Amino acid sequence: MATINTVTGPIKAEQLGKTLIHEHFIFGYPGFQGDVTLGAFNEESALEEAINIARYMQSFGVKTVVDPTPNECGRNPEFLKKISEVTGLQIICATGYYYEGEGATPYFKFRQALGTAEEEIYQMFKKEITEGIAGSGIKPGVIKLASSKDEITEYEKMFFRAGARVQQETGAVILTHTQEGTMGPEQVRLLIENGADPGKIIIGHMCGNTDPEYHKQVMDQGVRVGLDRFGIQGMVGAPFDQERVQTLLALLNDGYEDQILLAHDTVNIWLGRPPVMPEQAAKIMENWQPGHIFNNILPQLRENGVSETQIDKMLGGNAAGLFTGAPAKVVS
Repeated sequence: MATINTVTGPIKAEQLGKTLIHEHFIFGYPGFQGDVTLGAFNEESALEEAINIARYMQSFGVKTVVDPTPNECGRNPEFLKKISEVTGLQIICATGYYYEGEGATPYFKFRQALGTAEEEIYQMFKKEITEGIAGSGIKPGVIKLASSKDEITEYEKMFFRAGARVQQETGAVILTHTQEGTMGPEQVRLLIENGADPGKIIIGHMCGNTDPEYHKQVMDQGVRVGLDRFGIQGMVGAPFDQERVQTLLALLNDGYEDQILLAHDTVNIWLGRPPVMPEQAAKIMENWQPGHIFNNILPQLRENGVSETQIDKMLGGNAAGLFTGAPAKVVS
């Protein structure tokens, strides 16, 4: 792809600027649609809140946000377009489905039993990327794929194979979800075996794993990784940020600065009723907001000798490489 699809139209890679590679403006676990009596979506108030969040991101110099909300988790490209039009923030949305344990599986599982699902998933990805989502004309910039903890299920493999096929035909970036930082190497192998370009793959949520050697197994296959859940601590199997920082420092020390991108995986507006966390969990998670990296993590990195050049790569330069398909610099 010579250009990158955003919700307001195509841009060039040099226009990306400072980029957060994985944040959700709105998100809902499948089933939120049935809680409309007490969890109805008020677009006017949600849009006002989302615009404020976008401007907060921009206050740190962020120019682009990738919002890889899966199709069945409340993806709303028109809503994202309204945010972008008001604020000027460039937003890239996705086509894709969530992992089996937390996604909306009955629709394609039924079609899987009929033997038509994988081809239909391919058709869905392809049409959205080339023509736009549901007649909106808004084209996704990434294909979102996801796998379960410690396995890639047969259901999930359909999406991976279809995603690799569509990437070959369109050049779209593949962005993945790993559950608790597991199955990263296996995701890469599955995608490459099915013809995907490693230069246009980012394996997400790898910061769920704090073993630098495990990260290297992924990056040594020529892909990039997302350390993209800063602020999520002590829940959903997530380590604490201090462990993430130590893992990141070890990887930078070993020369992997060209293959790492940073973000928070924030959910800024919940669809349905917002979750109410127990007091102790809320305290641990208090930094799960889109300014956390800039306010709290970058100062720690600088104190440990990480250069501004390295920081710029992880918050922009490496995103440009990902979207242009520049081969990742594999450390020998």
